[in-house]
Amino acid sequence: MFRAVFRLSATGARSLARSQQCRLAPVATRCYSHGKVESDEEFDARWVTYFSKPDIDAWELKKGMNTLIGYDLVPEAKILDSALRACRRLNDMASAIRILEAIKDKAGPHKDIYPYLIQELKPTLTELGISTPEELGMDRL
Repeated sequence: MFRAVFRLSATGARSLARSQQCRLAPVATRCYSHGKVESDEEFDARWVTYFSKPDIDAWELKKGMNTLIGYDLVPEAKILDSALRACRRLNDMASAIRILEAIKDKAGPHKDIYPYLIQELKPTLTELGISTPEELGMDRL
């Protein structure tokens, strides 16, 4: 029994020693992407164009928003403006409210981002007749 414990502890010590040696080895980096890097303006224009398509359907709207929310960023107000206008064209107010909720969640601990975006989107929200989640009392649930 003691031989088995000693063997396991020796194996564990050897693997620990090996892992420490590997950490000291130089790290090789590879650049796999040879494509053109997209600028912020091109990124914004691509998404504004996507949501501004006159024949966008509900599935495309939700797919686009899921992809956009999946990125490590908070979308610009002009992208959100075109997404909210697409919601109005589809008469899908639930998706419009969900977009605003997702943006609030995406802003995370940065408490100044969401109020800024609401301030920038206020004329569009008023024009389209979209209420914010706070106006609907959803923040108190």
